[in-house]
Amino acid sequence: QLTPSSFLRIGQLSNVDLNEDVRELETELPRQHPNEIPHNEKLLSLKYESLDYDNSENQLFLEEERRINHTAFRTVEIKRWVICAMIGILTGLVACFIDIVVENLAGLKYRVVKGNIDKFTEKGGLSFSLLLWATLNASVVMVGSMIVAFIEPVAAGSGIPQIKCYLNGVKIPHVVRLKTLVIKVCGVILSVVGGLAVGKEGPMIHSGAVIAAGISQGRSTSLKRDFKIFEYFRRDTEKRDFVSAGAAAGVSAAFGAPVGGVLFSLEEGASFWNQFLTWRIFFASMISTFTLNSVLSVYHGNPWDLSSPGLINFGRFDNEKMGYTIQEIPIFIFMGVVGGILGALFNALNYWLTMFRIRYIHRPCLQVVEAMLVAAVTATVGFVMIYCSRDCQPIQGSTVAYPLQLFCADGEYNSMATAFFNTRVVSLFHDPPGSYNPMTLGMFTLMYFFLACWTYGLTVSAGVFIPSLLIGAAWGRLFGISLSYLTKGSIWADPGKYALMGAAAQLGGIVRMTLSLTVIMMEATGNVTYGFPIMLVLMTAKIVGDYFVEGLYDMHIQLQSVPFLHWEAPVTSHSLTAREVMSTPVTCLRRIERVGTVVDILSDTSSNHNGFPVVESNPDATQVGWVLLTRGCSWGPPKVFVERATLSVVQRRLKLKDFRDAYPRFPPIQSIHVSQDERECMIDLSEFMNPSPYTVPQVMARDPSAPQRPGGHGLCMPAWGCTLSLSRQVVGMVTRKDLARYRLGKEGLEELSLAQT
Repeated sequence: QLTPSSFLRIGQLSNVDLNEDVRELETELPRQHPNEIPHNEKLLSLKYESLDYDNSENQLFLEEERRINHTAFRTVEIKRWVICAMIGILTGLVACFIDIVVENLAGLKYRVVKGNIDKFTEKGGLSFSLLLWATLNASVVMVGSMIVAFIEPVAAGSGIPQIKCYLNGVKIPHVVRLKTLVIKVCGVILSVVGGLAVGKEGPMIHSGAVIAAGISQGRSTSLKRDFKIFEYFRRDTEKRDFVSAGAAAGVSAAFGAPVGGVLFSLEEGASFWNQFLTWRIFFASMISTFTLNSVLSVYHGNPWDLSSPGLINFGRFDNEKMGYTIQEIPIFIFMGVVGGILGALFNALNYWLTMFRIRYIHRPCLQVVEAMLVAAVTATVGFVMIYCSRDCQPIQGSTVAYPLQLFCADGEYNSMATAFFNTRVVSLFHDPPGSYNPMTLGMFTLMYFFLACWTYGLTVSAGVFIPSLLIGAAWGRLFGISLSYLTKGSIWADPGKYALMGAAAQLGGIVRMTLSLTVIMMEATGNVTYGFPIMLVLMTAKIVGDYFVEGLYDMHIQLQSVPFLHWEAPVTSHSLTAREVMSTPVTCLRRIERVGTVVDILSDTSSNHNGFPVVESNPDATQVGWVLLTRGCSWGPPKVFVERATLSVVQRRLKLKDFRDAYPRFPPIQSIHVSQDERECMIDLSEFMNPSPYTVPQVMARDPSAPQRPGGHGLCMPAWGCTLSLSRQVVGMVTRKDLARYRLGKEGLEELSLAQT
């Protein structure tokens, strides 16, 4: 029986401080830190939800689209271009800020250390210099690690695996928040200044993605400021496209490679792509590198000389001096094999190290201590190698920023100190033959390889690009020196050329990028001539590396148990039918449903999905719709309950603006009080349900990603799909996790277990 008061209830949701709710839940459930967290690589986490990368063509959406005329659509398109320009400008400015601050702080630290070493070289007592260097490094890294571990853990690492997951359609908490950007920028500055074997280029991709996500929404949820602009773009589909542009702008700012940025976003990042997106992303990338170039040129006192296109500079390679011949092609392929093997070794060691960290070093305080330990050990190893090295080179004619004399004669500097003090790869490419002793390069390669492997995965903001390039350039130059010695100093055996190929081979062997990395290296060197050998090296490194282990980013995605969907389904999975992979039983809703039923379903923590089929049985057939009712309660910020038996009742209808105002942080169902009377009201789901969901017969056995293939990869549905029996009854549901739990292992097709890890 329905009371008269239940015919119409429209109540506004009171302002809810979601942060307070989260804090209350945390105090109710105190954290328990076991000594060991049992972690199994054969698990798939249930804590990750899918982003809705499919426009739900419900009544509200279609009504708004009908109201928008041609002029309004043109305005929306212009806004897209304006946003891309703003993404490029801000990403370039952030890159400038990082570069200038790192240059000044690192310069100050190296001057202090160099002065101290020079002082104690004469007096004796160099152990004080070692202590000073290790203490400085550990102190700076401690601050950088603490802000990441205690304030925003998602800012750790380069952020590329997280952005790959986001663009793939997986919701990673806090990944594109303003607070994450601030911690990322401060963290990467402190990590590089702290002397860790890291680079500042990788995190630029994450930084660009966060900037894009914030600008495209026209507001900041962290600052609780809504500028009431770009409201049309407040949905997952539009936000995803801008994040792709931000990631490309980050690559462009880091390497001065706008085309490489677009290709990186296509190859490594975006899971969904279209032709219109390509041109906008290229525009954002070009604006980004131009902004960085302009600002840094003014900063360096050459406002009209745009000679700083990216954070990293490979220098200019002269075609006449450093060309290559046909007989060098097999040598380049051999270097690719070496790069693939070394990259696979790096990834395998880092895999076991990351497993150890997940199991034992999971407390923030332990993570900070480990980061400080690595910083101190890095300084100690560097100092000992400099102390033991007798590789002295003349200062005259060299471009070393901080030449350290130590035990060398007057007018000479220690070459090993240059390798550790100066983390610019350009010196290994362009220093004349004889600038480095082979023993120096060999020891540096060996030590830096293990230091970089230990460092990647620490709770600090840092990238792996620069360490990989340094390691590769060092062993590549060593290879070139050896080749020159064997060929009696032939003019074609230039060490700088082989340093470039070694850098490409090492980086390709670790991250397994091919197309984008080829173009990035070509743009960074400003030389198209090396395009073919670089491509050969990268292809070989990828083929050899993939034979042993996965790429570094894919490996870390797998270790985090993320339901990531690759371009293709596993080759042996085509015989699986929908009946075998679907989730059962299915919770279905009626088109007009009781509010109490909806609230109970959303409050049920045992449910593993947030989308529900809406069914309405007719004598002829069952009609199926789809509604996304997240535990964040996206069915509307206002409570709108209506009993539609009395059609004469005038009601306030929901609008898309109600959803956009609450996006992306919808209030949790626990924060909405529903009285007993309201539980008896009825809610009509037809306005915001998708009337044409993806449905497949339960005997379907072909590749489920096929319907989505032209526009990208993923499921045949963004995060869900219904499985129908022959009588069109809903008998199951296929979600992202149902497909992601099948993967190709060493012994064939493996099925992962689902767990709340």
